[in-house]
Parts: sequence; structure tokens; C-alpha cells
Amino acid sequence: MLRITELKLPLNHSDVDLQSAVLYRLQIDLDEFIRYEIFRQNHDARKKLDIQMVYTIDVEVKNETKILDKFTDDIHINQTPDTQYRFITHAKPENKIRPIIIGAGPCGLLATLILAQMGFKPIMLERGKSVRERTKDTFGLWRKREFNPESNVQFGEGGAGTFSDGKLYTQIKDPNHYGRKVLQEFVKAGAPPEILYLGKPHIGTFRLVSMVEEIRATIESLGGEIRFESRVDELLIENNHVQGVRLANGETLESPHVVLAVGHSARDTFAMLNKIGVYMEAKPFSMGFRIEHPQSLIDQCRFGDNAGNSRLGAADYKLVHHCKNGRSVYSFCMCPGGTVVAATSEACHVVTNGMSQYSRNERNANSAIVVGITPEIDYPQHVLAGVDLQRHWERQAFLLGGENYSAPAQLVGDFLAGKPSTKFGSVVPSYTPSVTLTDLRSALPDYAVTAIQEALPAFDKKIKGFAMHDALLTGVETRTSSPIRIKRGENFQSLNTVGLYPAGEGAGYAGGILSAAIDGIKVAEAVARAISV
Repeated sequence: MLRITELKLPLNHSDVDLQSAVLYRLQIDLDEFIRYEIFRQNHDARKKLDIQMVYTIDVEVKNETKILDKFTDDIHINQTPDTQYRFITHAKPENKIRPIIIGAGPCGLLATLILAQMGFKPIMLERGKSVRERTKDTFGLWRKREFNPESNVQFGEGGAGTFSDGKLYTQIKDPNHYGRKVLQEFVKAGAPPEILYLGKPHIGTFRLVSMVEEIRATIESLGGEIRFESRVDELLIENNHVQGVRLANGETLESPHVVLAVGHSARDTFAMLNKIGVYMEAKPFSMGFRIEHPQSLIDQCRFGDNAGNSRLGAADYKLVHHCKNGRSVYSFCMCPGGTVVAATSEACHVVTNGMSQYSRNERNANSAIVVGITPEIDYPQHVLAGVDLQRHWERQAFLLGGENYSAPAQLVGDFLAGKPSTKFGSVVPSYTPSVTLTDLRSALPDYAVTAIQEALPAFDKKIKGFAMHDALLTGVETRTSSPIRIKRGENFQSLNTVGLYPAGEGAGYAGGILSAAIDGIKVAEAVARAISV
């Protein structure tokens, strides 16, 4: 097939218009055309009065070579690349080694799935519960203020991404098209087929739940084993080689290959690894607040009179500001038509995150507005000092919220004026169980507060109304990424622990569902190679 990139059409074009554009672009007649399929669909809204749809189209034609020869100097017409995933090996019948995967988030799930598809019968260990039971526990906090430290937004089948917008795009380089494999597996598991071609695909929490269950069923049908409520308390190491793991119930499982896909909130695991000498380093992360606006305001600012067009959906944004104090403030994990959610994994702490359903039709838009911090400047004391910093401000948010898992909140106008909020404006908070109006200047370090106070008016120049008085800030967002990196070499194994494969967000090698899943595939291939040697 031939691939056409950067094919632009007006927003309200028809399917006939698209086909005609394909024929015109290739300079062919209808009798030379067989079919086309959309590989990527996006929109360009930089000009609100002239929003365009932008396509990458794969076209099957007669006389492909002859047609392609006409476009040797055209960078937007080429042969379609081969994106089919091919397994690097398969387990030999005599193989008895069963790799262990710790963590059932996107990274752990894909690592386990790929190893199962290659015949290695992996064992996946998850400290939390299955996704349905975990959902009940999560709603227990949101609706009843009942918190389960082992089953919550962070811990359990599906990982932290299950209670999120379900965003499936990434900016990482992916020359081997692993991302395509991830999306194809998600569609097999019940995700909407359009995630294969939308420029910014997403799934939403409720669909993620059933999808995760289907992936689990596939793993088990291939001989893989999944154990819930199986927290790993100790990594067994002899002579710098992994030998297996010991669970919280005292059970020991032996394996010379252990994938560590624990997520960015497995603080007790980080402490255990640090204690036994697994090499890791402190890394930068960010902290800040969630901000909520009426979704209609964002739609109007981004799309103008085209707001509400079904092809565009709910508008998103991406903002960054470099402050006078040397800090950078940026929007993170923007959730159109979504809600702010309670996301703590520790008792007596408050953490926020954002979530959207597939429809993205809630009244508010929300995103994190966060400040970048670095270990060299902000937490140089020791490798786990970033965890200590997170905990300090999460505990402070718990106190400011009233010590009952309510989150502290403040109107943007009051935050900029430096005075506590006493009543809500037009923006109704979406965070449950509830929010407590207060003064958020004591909810983050002074440098972060100063930076955000400078950034919000700057963002207002890009999105009119962003710094509106009634917009709502809710604190605190601390889990933007892992505060540590468990370093690995070219073979994907720990620098000083043979057979240990640090992977995904928790190890500092991914950020988001898709990049974590891609890392899971890479690590699974590394494990398969090591076993097959």
C-alpha cells in the first residue's frame, strides 16, 4: 500500500470528499483505486475560523510501483511501512523457567501478555485486588471516605491508569511500532477500534475495566498465572543474581528473571530495594494543583464557533510557562469533560488526579498545573528524599482538607490575590468525597506557589478565561511521575542485580499508559532472550 501523510481537508468534509482528495493527491483515476484506510486522524485548530482535519491515509492501488515512481521527491507519499508485530522467539518445550512480573499495571500486563504469547507461562503478582473488586474499594473512598491501603487508585489490577482519562498517546520514539501492537491488543480486548487511528485516542475508566479483565483472561488461557493480593515484601538475591521473591504471607517463589513493574507509588518497594542495595537514583518530578474550568470555556477558546462539533469532541490544551524564579510550570494530564479524583495510596494523605469517561461529557475540564522540581536543588539529601517530599505535602493537604480525605481547594482569583476562599463561584468542584475551601499558599513550597501565581495569568493570555476568578484549584498533585529511577543497562537488567528488570513508570522509564505498555513489551523481549540463551 501507499501512505499519504499531511492530507488536509475542511472540518466538515464528507467521506466522498476524502476519497476524492486521495485520488487527486495520487493523480489517479477511480479505476486505478482499490481501497483506502485511515492510519491517523487529527485536527489542526490553530486557526479557529479554518479548523482542518489532518490525515495519514494508506491506499491500495493498481500499479503501485508505477504510481510511486511519480513521487520520488515527495516526502508525503511513500510505501506504507510494515507495522506488524513479530515475536522474537518462542519458549522451547523443555523450558521450565517461569518469569515473575511484579505489578499488574499497563507495563506489567503487556509484559505478562507478550511472555504468555511466546509460551513462557509467566506469573504476575499484584498487591491489590482484581479490577472489579478494586473499583469497589476505590469508590469506598470517593463515596464513604473508607480507604484501603492495598486496593485503591494506585494499587490493583490495571494500575493507576485505570482511573484516569485512559489516554493512549505518547511522544516517545517508537521505531519498532510497539505502540501499534499495544493498541491492537487493546482493541482485541474490547477497546473502541478508533483508537487505532485517532491522533489522541482515549478509552475512559469504565471501558478500561472490562478491557483489563479480557487481557487477564487471555493471559490465563495461554498458561500464565495471575495472583492478586500478593504483595512482594522481599527480593531474594544471591551473589548479585535474582533468585526469586518472598510474599507478604511468607510464601517464596523462585525465578532467575523478575520484572519490576510496580508503578510510581510503590514506596515501600522502593525502600526495600534501596535497603538491599539495588542501584537507583533520585530523579526529577513535579508537584502542583488540579485546576477546573467549565468545559464550554475551553471548547470556545480552542474551537470558536466550531465548539461542539462531533469531529472535534471536548477540547484539550497544553500549556507551559518559564518563571522568573527559574521554575517551569506546565499543564499535565489534561482531562476534557472529566473529574478530579482522590488518588492517595497511603492513609491520612490527600492526592489528586484527573479522570474522564469515554464520553468526556462532564461539565468541567481539569488538568494538573505543576511545577518542575529536581533532586539537585530541592531534595538532595538521599535517594528517597523525593518520596519524603511528596509525603510531606500530601500530609499537609490532608490536614488542610479537614483530616477526613476532603481535599483543600481555593478559587483562582483568591489564590492570585493571596486571600483564603470562603465560598464557591460558578465552577462546581468535581472531587469526591468533598473539598474544603482554604488558602492553598500553605499547600506547596513557597517557590512552587510563587511560580504558579506567575504562570496562571500567563496562561490566561493563551486561553482567555484560564485565570478566571471562579476557576478552582484543588490540592495536591504529587504523583506526576516516579521520584526515583532504578537504572538498567542495554539488556534491560538492573545495573547491579542480574535477572532484575526494572520497567515502566515506577522504575522511571515511562509516563502514561501507552509508554508503560511499550516498555513492558521491550522488557518481555529482553526476558525471553535471556531465557532462550
